[in-house]
Amino acid sequence: MLEGIVRESINTGATKALRKDGYLIANIYGKGFENINAAFKSNEYIRTVRNKETIVFPVTVAGKELNVVVQSYESHAVTGNLLHVDLMVAQTGLESTFHIPIVAVGEALGLKNKGLVHMAKERLTVRCTPENLMNKIEIDVTEMDVNASTLVRDLPELANITILDSDRVALISIIKAK
Repeated sequence: MLEGIVRESINTGATKALRKDGYLIANIYGKGFENINAAFKSNEYIRTVRNKETIVFPVTVAGKELNVVVQSYESHAVTGNLLHVDLMVAQTGLESTFHIPIVAVGEALGLKNKGLVHMAKERLTVRCTPENLMNKIEIDVTEMDVNASTLVRDLPELANITILDSDRVALISIIKAK
């Protein structure tokens, strides 16, 4: 489990000192919760996020165990290092907005016809409770030929999940290679 510390001071000098010591700055928030200004060891955070099995994962800050979801992050423009992350507390029974990853499954027919698989959107924005949250949305691309695309409206009905993206947004398409 990922363990973090509460930041005593949130000014620029204290933030820079924590980053120099290898910490990642984080804000933890949720409905009915007081915001927590926290810091995690950067390497431990990256290892935890890469190895997690679900979108929701547990963290411990100041002796409290919280189930959180990554809402947004900020990385350095040149080095690519993480600078800041926003974590939302996933509260049981409370509907929230989540970003579910989209995964293409299979080998597209259009690849044999000199096409390329283009992921137009990497994450789908949905509203649901954490209990109904899916880890990923898999889209079968085996029957897709060149100039074919899968739109949001082409997805099967998801139980207890409301899709917030427009139904005419393309998710995956097979484009002709130039």
